[in-house]
Amino acid sequence: MFNKDMHISLLLDFYGEVLSERRRQVTELYYNDDLSLAEIAEITGISRQGVRDSVKKSESELLELEEKLGLAKRFEELKAEIAKISSTLSSVKSEDEGINRELNSIVERLNGLNF
Repeated sequence: MFNKDMHISLLLDFYGEVLSERRRQVTELYYNDDLSLAEIAEITGISRQGVRDSVKKSESELLELEEKLGLAKRFEELKAEIAKISSTLSSVKSEDEGINRELNSIVERLNGLNF
């Protein structure tokens, strides 16, 4: 068995639609549902080796897309920056309660973003 790179699961979210339906299904079962190659082979009717090959090809394609487009990397950078901004705003206190309420509202909105 080879080690799972959980970064692939994130790449599936961004680029999974580019894969063929069959390869996407196999890769999602492997990464998102944490099934073994043998379990996936049983479900899909593909040999264990066929499942492994499909997963490896999907990984290569997803990594190549990320290398070219960088969407997942940019997403992670934006998420980290939003967390920093939220943290900074949380620490700001003003003598003006209206400003404090507005800052708290902004922090709540930032923290409520679904990633």
